[in-house]
Amino acid sequence: MSLAPERRDLIVLVIFAAVVLAAPVLFKPIGAGYPDLLQKFAIYGIFAIGFNILFGLTGYLSFGHAAFLGVGSYTAVWTFKLLSMNPVPAIILATLVGGAFAAVIGFISLRRTGIYFSILTLAFAQMSYNLAYSVLTPITNGETGLQLNQADPRVLDIAFGRDYGAVLPSSDLFGLDMTGYPGFYFCAVVLILCFFLANRIFRSPFGMMLRAVKSNQNRMNYTGLNTRPYALAAFVISGMYAGLAGGLLAVTDPLAGAERMQWTASGEVVLMTILGGAGTLLGPVLGAGLIKYFENIFSAFNEGILMAGFDFLPETLQHAAVAVSSLFVGEGWHLTLGALFMLIVIFLPGGLMEGINRLVAWIGRRGGGGGGEAPATAPQTAG
Repeated sequence: MSLAPERRDLIVLVIFAAVVLAAPVLFKPIGAGYPDLLQKFAIYGIFAIGFNILFGLTGYLSFGHAAFLGVGSYTAVWTFKLLSMNPVPAIILATLVGGAFAAVIGFISLRRTGIYFSILTLAFAQMSYNLAYSVLTPITNGETGLQLNQADPRVLDIAFGRDYGAVLPSSDLFGLDMTGYPGFYFCAVVLILCFFLANRIFRSPFGMMLRAVKSNQNRMNYTGLNTRPYALAAFVISGMYAGLAGGLLAVTDPLAGAERMQWTASGEVVLMTILGGAGTLLGPVLGAGLIKYFENIFSAFNEGILMAGFDFLPETLQHAAVAVSSLFVGEGWHLTLGALFMLIVIFLPGGLMEGINRLVAWIGRRGGGGGGEAPATAPQTAG
């Protein structure tokens, strides 16, 4: 007996929230239980969820989402400098400014579709990167990056009698320092809220309209329905998610640099979404977590760690195993990620979520036996 969609969504949300909040314990055995990495899991999970609202639902592939991530970071740091070290105003303004910037870029870019739309977004992102790196140095501080200063006005903190003295301040939520595990749990709560909002968008009539845009936009246009406002709304929402993620990056580490707006950051979120499963709710979060795990764990493996790992082998085989495996870890971790991405694209076009769904279906067939609900599809042949 299948569950009602509302009840199923509630169960998924509860399980998702439980896993996210228990991440320090659950991920400790694989070496990912420390707060800095967990913060990246949560922040880039938000980034990927937002990108999936655009790409997964409408099919519009943007190569410029790093621009909104960078704008969110700059906005948050300027909020810290001018208003307060409280992260709440920073992430609110980062979300709003990211959405406003996305509205401008989306209004222009969505005049084209397909590869032309992708090239336009990439061009805007590279323009934004170069503006931040050189032209707008009074605002962005160029290649050095925007950082906090003891002389910053912080008018709201001063108005409420908050004095940081001679110490360079860090972001804090009403006195709770946003570093370490408190910073992770702040990001985790925001991730859960973003996941809930994305779920509501997926299940709403607006989400169904976005799927129709992806399915056959030309047919919808022929019926007289203008699809551009829906695509623009999805683009703006996606940009707001990216701005929020950029703001959270500044909350956990109060600085902003132009490198967050490079095209590689835009490509990374595309990989996260495709790797996890575009158009699914959980897929982008899984993809973001997997890529950040590879980036931070596999890249830290060195020859000493590998030698210790293969110390059970004879010396000749040990050196041979280290020589081969060192190609895939340390500086070569991208090779492992590329091979994994290639395998998933070839054998699991729907991403990790397709693999999970296949596994669940296989377990269900093995455990169901001959009873239970009749299959809805035609019998399949063996193999």
